[in-house]
Amino acid sequence: MAEEERHVSKTYDLVVLGGGIGGYTAAIRASQLGKSVAIVERDKLGGTCLHRGCIPSKALLRSAEVYATMKRADEFGVMASGELAFDFAKAQSRKAAIVEQLHKGVQFLMKKHKIDVVRGSGRIIGPSIFSPRSGAVAVELEDGETETLVPNQLVIATGSRPRVIPGLEPDGRRILTSDDALELERLPASMIIVGGGVIGVEWATMLHEFGVAVTIVEAAPRLVPGEDDDVSRELERLFRKRGIRVMTGAKLDVETVAADETGVRMAVDTAGGREELAAETMLVSVGRVANVDGIGLENTDVRVENGAVKVNGFLQTTEPHIYAVGDVNGGLQLAHAAAHEAIVAVEHACGLQRTPFEAQLVPRCVYTRPEIASVGFTERQATERGLNIKTSKFSFKPLGKALVSGDNDGFVKVVADAESGDLLGVHIIGPHATDLIAEAALAKLLDATPWEVGNAIHPHPTLSEALGEAMMAIDGLSING
Repeated sequence: MAEEERHVSKTYDLVVLGGGIGGYTAAIRASQLGKSVAIVERDKLGGTCLHRGCIPSKALLRSAEVYATMKRADEFGVMASGELAFDFAKAQSRKAAIVEQLHKGVQFLMKKHKIDVVRGSGRIIGPSIFSPRSGAVAVELEDGETETLVPNQLVIATGSRPRVIPGLEPDGRRILTSDDALELERLPASMIIVGGGVIGVEWATMLHEFGVAVTIVEAAPRLVPGEDDDVSRELERLFRKRGIRVMTGAKLDVETVAADETGVRMAVDTAGGREELAAETMLVSVGRVANVDGIGLENTDVRVENGAVKVNGFLQTTEPHIYAVGDVNGGLQLAHAAAHEAIVAVEHACGLQRTPFEAQLVPRCVYTRPEIASVGFTERQATERGLNIKTSKFSFKPLGKALVSGDNDGFVKVVADAESGDLLGVHIIGPHATDLIAEAALAKLLDATPWEVGNAIHPHPTLSEALGEAMMAIDGLSING
């Protein structure tokens, strides 16, 4: 009895473990449906996306874009007086201000929707005096006290963290994670980026624009291996053209890595033999791992497979009253995917009829220069599934708006079913690709055919014309291609 008296216990309709975009979206949707809700967060609301991912990296990428544009301002008739210079400290300050503004916005949303934010480390507990089933959350508060939250349903949204390769443990100075890189106080003269996936190529773009000598070491045969082959080839071509060194099919010998006051050195094995590399710093960008440790999953029947929480199409775990959304479930590691999963999970938990989450409807964006965006199957994926396909491409090069903007590299690629005409996938590499993909995502949602999208009137002159032309080109009807 004394043990019970030392605890403070509160009941809720829904408790969310983790306050990232998946977590706070789940909380808001539950509140909109009239449920009592609490979020447990040990750090800051907003999670990785807001504080260590999407937003701060895109703020710096925008600074890099402006700087790169200013370097060629004379092409547009703009003659800047004096020598062009870049102030990295100011770019970092701007990044921090944007993050703080958005952080305040999330905090306001919690108050607006009357969501209790419990600050501390949460751990799921099994059946106890508080609940006959697992799913209650014991929270160690910032003041050292313990509070137990007892929900009808629990949403796990604990996110992920950068993957660490044994032997390449980050030291925050010479060997960095993406988290470390966001907090750099000065730019290094050179950097080796281990990993040519989304995070790696975004950092390569940014650092190169800032004047850092960049080398990408990627074990796979191509950059961004999750994207369409044609897109990967085009990105690699443009990176090489700009002076970014790209080493694909390259295996880093971890045992040769040495870091000291002068920099970092290593050996890399390629098809052409072994090569010694050296740089001031190294960024290890080899993916992320789900945060499943230390949250009490061992006290439940929730199944963990391949390092992530196993869920069904409604984001339910193997305990039906417990859901898992975002990076922790091992699916698409995208902020907007986590938010959509959260809505599906909460609406299902509240008994609303809803279709399962469909990964094929989620657009994917890479903020390189040029940008990359895609939705649906790549040509390779469609072929591997035995589908009879047809493809088309339309280049940005003849497009009036692309020429006017001074950026006409890249293309739009469409993958369709040759028999039914169904749209299977859209892949864009080029200016504002991450904005243009929204139309393709809507087309996928509405099950539109390329002919229907192509016959929608695309205004001139706009970059969206490339999408319309590519859709018509699937049947050989492109006007300008």
